[in-house]
Amino acid sequence: MTRMTARLSLRVAAAAAPLLLLPWAAGPARAHGAPTDPVSRVYACSPEGGAARTAACRAAITANGAAFTAWDNLRVAGVGGRDRQVIPDGRLCSGNLPAYRGLDLARRDWPTTRLSPGGRLTLTYASTIAHTGTFRLYLTKQGYDPSKPLTWSDLPERPFAEVTDPPLRGGAYRMSATLPADRTGHHVLYTIWQNTSTPDTYYSCSDVVFPERGKATGTKGTAERATSAPARTPAPAQGSPAAQVPPARGPATGGAAPAARGGAGRAGSTTADGAPVAQATRGGSGPSAPMLAGGATAVLLLTGGAALFLRLRRPRHR
Repeated sequence: MTRMTARLSLRVAAAAAPLLLLPWAAGPARAHGAPTDPVSRVYACSPEGGAARTAACRAAITANGAAFTAWDNLRVAGVGGRDRQVIPDGRLCSGNLPAYRGLDLARRDWPTTRLSPGGRLTLTYASTIAHTGTFRLYLTKQGYDPSKPLTWSDLPERPFAEVTDPPLRGGAYRMSATLPADRTGHHVLYTIWQNTSTPDTYYSCSDVVFPERGKATGTKGTAERATSAPARTPAPAQGSPAAQVPPARGPATGGAAPAARGGAGRAGSTTADGAPVAQATRGGSGPSAPMLAGGATAVLLLTGGAALFLRLRRPRHR
């Protein structure tokens, strides 16, 4: 009887071990995503993004009333390509979702990524479960003023790049495109990801900086990797237009599954207008890595427990 019980315990452990490697077995699963390079506002200001202590992120979190723990869940259902009809002006970065309204603050000191005009952009869009769909990339027109709310008129009618069904590798989609050659100063890279495997559309704003004409920058066409820095530009005074976001219009759609993680930035450089330069995501890393590590740990614990159970149940011979 003892041997039968021991064998049964081992069979249960062997059957359960593979299940522990599934994302949901190691904590809240991330089923969605957001750009991490060039870093999006929602990711930069999340606990993992490393810029949550900057003035812009603090103001955004205050406007939200909560931290951006669900940075990968900024999605709106049922848009179906009618982005300009569904998402109102001034609400582009939040997708008109009240839980993300702080992202619409009109400020010059959002964490930014340096780019080169006319260079090659490699967009890293973190995700953990593959979805089919099309990514459309827009860059604000020359003359864009970051101290004013982002509107559809700030963006060209057509994206400068469009990518359909890229592969999900290493916890992220990676897409390459040639940047417009005429941009200088502070701009917003606006990414729309319209799913075809779900009814959802994802929206994100990544603040980027191009050098002024005649000034050099980092590696041509790529984001310059630097760490996030404490803001050196004071937040707008209470009650000023840049410190206020009018209430979102219309009912909220899309969930906000909690997905808290830890993270911290290190002191680094700033752009000419005082905006901190944010940490770029390094290749091969993705939010799925901690979950897999947690699953592997659980497998070791369960297997060790089964072995101990077998040893205790084994009859002693005198």
